[in-house]
Amino acid sequence: MEIRLINEQDDCFAISNVYEESWKSAYKGIIPQTYLDSIPKGHWVKFLNDSTWNTLIMLDGDTVIGTSSYGKSRFADMNDYGEIISIYLLPEYLGKGYGKQLLQAAIDDLIQMGYKDIFLYVLETNAKTRYFYEQFGFKASSVYLDDDIGGKRLREIQYVYHAE
Repeated sequence: MEIRLINEQDDCFAISNVYEESWKSAYKGIIPQTYLDSIPKGHWVKFLNDSTWNTLIMLDGDTVIGTSSYGKSRFADMNDYGEIISIYLLPEYLGKGYGKQLLQAAIDDLIQMGYKDIFLYVLETNAKTRYFYEQFGFKASSVYLDDDIGGKRLREIQYVYHAE
């Protein structure tokens, strides 16, 4: 497995596919199925060129199997924090330790950028993912966001990590 920053030669549609397949698997039963079914191919391509984000990919040979985006907090009240915006793996690669490697790589890069405090948001009803972050040392804070995804009201819980 290789983990590295994306570059101009990378296939943005292959990276977007990781998001698409992950959403359809991880959020089944959480986000309305009609919304998940309507996610178009290449939906996340437009976000991959955001110059304020750093994006890692995880490769198995030439196949993009995971991605994580992170950077300076997008929220004014968390200005001194680094933010993990996303982390996703293709469903068939879950449960094999690759998510931990990808998350650690994002945290390491944020620390290199000067952030000792890092946060992320996770859907409140996504117990499996919340457990993953908790096992890694993230702690739920009292901060949350209310969202509407596919016509369903959902709450995202903020998790915070303090690097040593």
